[in-house]
Amino acid sequence: MTKVLVVDDEASISGAVAYALRREGYMVETAADGQEALERVDTFKPDVMVLDVMMPRLSGYDVCRRLEGRPLRPAILLLTVKNDIVDKVLGLELGADDYMTKPFDMREIIARVKALSRRRPQTVVEVQELVQLAGLSINLLNRTVHVEGVMIELTPKEFDLLALLARNPERVFTRESLLEQVWDMDFAGGTRTVDIHVQRLRKKLGKWHDVIQTVYGIGYKSTESLL
Repeated sequence: MTKVLVVDDEASISGAVAYALRREGYMVETAADGQEALERVDTFKPDVMVLDVMMPRLSGYDVCRRLEGRPLRPAILLLTVKNDIVDKVLGLELGADDYMTKPFDMREIIARVKALSRRRPQTVVEVQELVQLAGLSINLLNRTVHVEGVMIELTPKEFDLLALLARNPERVFTRESLLEQVWDMDFAGGTRTVDIHVQRLRKKLGKWHDVIQTVYGIGYKSTESLL
């Protein structure tokens, strides 16, 4: 059963979201602030976290910072009353996988949690399906990436983006196509989301960052033909 942690300092919001998700069959716990959220991540080990940005003790941004790089950290859906592109970009750069602004439709919350939970690794792996690209080894079933034998930590969306590009070397994807295929829907962050995730991926890939190449005016592709 997929586990979801709902974090919001407004009990009416966290309670309503938790109730709606439980009706969909999720195992749900709640937390009232960022510090409690980190504690619940360690004990509850959620697959997805619905995380408010503006909270006491630690903000949602602070929680993202502290979870960055953790193995199998939950997929993060940020919630905020802000609707400024700068705030969206900041959340994505700190490791959030999706972003919604308040007020929101409960049906959209459920849809986005479903989309994020589908991207989580399976607990039982019977067959290893590997994709090799230059110095990268990408295991599509246990969702791990090794760079020259060393495993790197990727967020769920970073992995999905890399896997899609790596499985289709030299194929050019538009930003709109990547947004549709990786995020499953019209994501609130727009195509800027794709650019941010590519930037983060390249940084984590180190000297192999050029396996993801920009096709100017169109989008991105993967390649083994490095200069």
